[in-house]
Amino acid sequence: MAHEIVIAQTTSDDEAQAKVLARGAVEIKLAAGVHIDAPITAFYWWKGEVETAQEWRISYMTTTDRLPALEAWLHEKHPYDVPQWITLPVTGGSEAYLSWVVEETHPQ
Repeated sequence: MAHEIVIAQTTSDDEAQAKVLARGAVEIKLAAGVHIDAPITAFYWWKGEVETAQEWRISYMTTTDRLPALEAWLHEKHPYDVPQWITLPVTGGSEAYLSWVVEETHPQ
């Protein structure tokens, strides 16, 4: 397959905002699909203190070609000062699914 598939992840402390970030990326073809995981508990350092928050993990299925545009869009739309942004390579999967990701993220 010519395009590499990745899963990009961020989090949100607001379920409605997570849905906006998910739907928006799909609508503009930056991601073929998005999963929002049930609330998770996050512990992290912020401004010298350990914080705790309930967050929703947002996982975007996309291609490496679309990743820079997705990242720029997310940083523009995300309310956090420093949103989590990580990418995970997809090293395998069904050819039909991987082809679907490429097809659905192709700019029109």
